[in-house]
Amino acid sequence: MRAVGYRRSRLATVVGRIAVYVIVSVGAVVMAMPFVWLVLSAFKTLPETVLFPPTFFPKNPTLSNFKQVFGTIPFGRYYANSIITSVIPSAVSVITCTMAGMGFAKYRFRGRNAMFWIILSTMMVPFPATIVPLYVMVSKVGLVDTRLGLIVVGLSSASGIFLMRQFIMSIPDELLDAARIDGASEFRIFGQIVVPLCKPAIATQSLFTFTSHWGAYIWPLIAVNSDELRTLPLAIPYFSGQYYSFQNLINAASLMAVLPVLILFLFAQRYFVQGITITGMKN
Repeated sequence: MRAVGYRRSRLATVVGRIAVYVIVSVGAVVMAMPFVWLVLSAFKTLPETVLFPPTFFPKNPTLSNFKQVFGTIPFGRYYANSIITSVIPSAVSVITCTMAGMGFAKYRFRGRNAMFWIILSTMMVPFPATIVPLYVMVSKVGLVDTRLGLIVVGLSSASGIFLMRQFIMSIPDELLDAARIDGASEFRIFGQIVVPLCKPAIATQSLFTFTSHWGAYIWPLIAVNSDELRTLPLAIPYFSGQYYSFQNLINAASLMAVLPVLILFLFAQRYFVQGITITGMKN
C-alpha cells in the first residue's frame, strides 16, 4: 500500500511539474509574440505589412527600411537625445535614491518615518496630475525647450528610494558599526560597503529608471518645442499621418528604439531578478 501511495504521489508531482512547465511556456510564448512579430515585420516591405491575410515571416527580407528611417528624418539626432536624457537622470537617480535609502534604513532621526511616508505617498499621485505645476516650475527657471528641462524632472524618484531602502535594510547594522569602529567615514562606508552590496538593487533601479525615461512621451511632448531636442517617442509618429502610415518604417524605428532597453536587461538580468526577489521579501 505504501508503494502504491508513493507511486501515486510521485506521479502527481510529475504531472504537476509538467502542467506548470506547459502553463509557463504558453505564457512565455504569448508574452514574446508581439516582440517577435515586431522583429519580423521590421524586415518586411510596405505592401507586405498591409497584406491580408498577414504573413508571419517576411517573403523578401530587406534592410532598406532601416536606411529609409535614417534618410527620412534625423533619426540619429533623436537617438542621441534619448540617450542623453535617459542615461544622465538614471545615473543621478541611482545615486540620490541610494543615499536617501541608506538614510531612511540606517539612520535614526526625528521625523524619519513621517518623511518617508510623505515621500511614499507621492507614488499614489498619477503623473498627469503633476504636469501643470511641474511645467510651471520648469518654466519659471527657464528650462522649457532645453535638455536640462527633460533631465531635471527625473533626478530622483519615490519608488527608487523605497526600493533602495528595502534592500539596504537587509544589510546588518553590525557590518556598518565595525567599519565605524575602524575609523571609516560615513561616505567611505557608503561607497565601499553599502554600494557594492547593493548591486542587485542598483541594477533594478537603473533598469526601471532608464526604461521610464527612454519611453517617456508626455513630458517631452510638453517640455520640448524645437525639432532638435525631440526624443525617439516623439520621432516615431513622424512616419504616421492622417492619410498615410508607413508601417514598415514604424516597425524598423520601433525595433531600433527598443534595442538599448533589451541590451541593458540582458546584461543586468541576473542582478535584476535578485534585486526584485530580495526587496520583495522585505516588510
